[in-house]
Amino acid sequence: MKNILFIKHITVFFSLAVALLVGIDARACTSAIITGKATADGRPLMWKHRDTGTEQNRIVYSNAGKYAYIGLVNSDDVTDNEVWAGTNSAGFCVMNTASYNLKDKNDTTTEADFEGIVMRQALECCATLADFERFLDTLSRPMKVEANFAVIDANGGAAYYETNNHSYFKADANDPMQAPHGYLIRSNFSYSGRIDEGMGYIRHETAVHLFSRQRAYSKITPEWIFSSVDRSYYHSLLGTDLKDYDFKTPGATGFAIDQDYIPRFTTSASIVFRGVKQGELPEHTTMWTALGFPSCSVAVALWVKGGEKLPVLMVKGKDTENAPLCEKVAELKHRVFSIKRGNGAKYFNWALLYNSQNTGIMQLLAPVEKEIFVKAYAAMEQWGDGSWSQASIQRFYTEINTFVEGAYKEFFNL
Repeated sequence: MKNILFIKHITVFFSLAVALLVGIDARACTSAIITGKATADGRPLMWKHRDTGTEQNRIVYSNAGKYAYIGLVNSDDVTDNEVWAGTNSAGFCVMNTASYNLKDKNDTTTEADFEGIVMRQALECCATLADFERFLDTLSRPMKVEANFAVIDANGGAAYYETNNHSYFKADANDPMQAPHGYLIRSNFSYSGRIDEGMGYIRHETAVHLFSRQRAYSKITPEWIFSSVDRSYYHSLLGTDLKDYDFKTPGATGFAIDQDYIPRFTTSASIVFRGVKQGELPEHTTMWTALGFPSCSVAVALWVKGGEKLPVLMVKGKDTENAPLCEKVAELKHRVFSIKRGNGAKYFNWALLYNSQNTGIMQLLAPVEKEIFVKAYAAMEQWGDGSWSQASIQRFYTEINTFVEGAYKEFFNL
């Protein structure tokens, strides 16, 4: 009887451990802040590759606070209470990655995961990094967070705030001592936290490798981040890239293991904020957004100045809280992750994403996204350096909506 009870206790322990690890993996993200020193046009960029257990997310507009904002929310958040990345009318942009080595050892706080609420409140009231620091300073303790908050503003400010329940550490991307190459990268551990604890070390090293190679050859752009980082299947620990996969190997199935790549089953969105140079209007800040699994999605340009009439594909549908684009992307993702029984969910059909016949999902969508960038840059140039017309932005949204819908219907019958 004692042995049976012991086995039961061990079984429960391992069940809880597995559940905890799955939960941690589901709230993992990879990110970067890039100052104008390292970008092609001298404007700062901020990138969030989001991993979460919530597959469906959408874009919302709010003018409930001091500043209007657009942000990414979970589709099941019907009150839009938690924003997981966003930008406001002052050109203030904020995002986060969960951290797992920041909480004080003697911290007994039970409430947690208030990061989305904190970011929504910050978008409503902050215009600068200084505002955000004052905002953090005035939050009641414990703050119920453990995260790397990332912020850029319209004055050239760019920094991570490694924040736990009681304090924060600022990592300034403009400080050459902290960011000698003009950018900072974070995954799911904090540089100021406990050494060798936390998560995401392999993804972090993958991002470091990709950014360093790009820096050696060219400047960084939003297009490059989406095409070459968000959809990179380079593995820094193995030193391999699935794009070098030999499909002619006898017996090869085209399947690969979903482990420690930047894009993973839990990836639900990717966002690249393009800020403004000092002196430019904050309303020109662009929130490039790929809803859903990035390898099956395309990035769309969004602006706070466009108001509440966002692209129909990016907001909740008529009969659902889900965004139509995210639903289409999820359908494709589940074709890629098609095996449900046993350990099958840990494997994905790489050949369906990328193959030697150039018929993979990523390969079919690449020219679609490229054309969106071409159209967006042309539109911004036409709108000029002054204040942009809300009506012009909404006409652009309508054009892009039709273009993207047509592509998914043509290529995937969705």
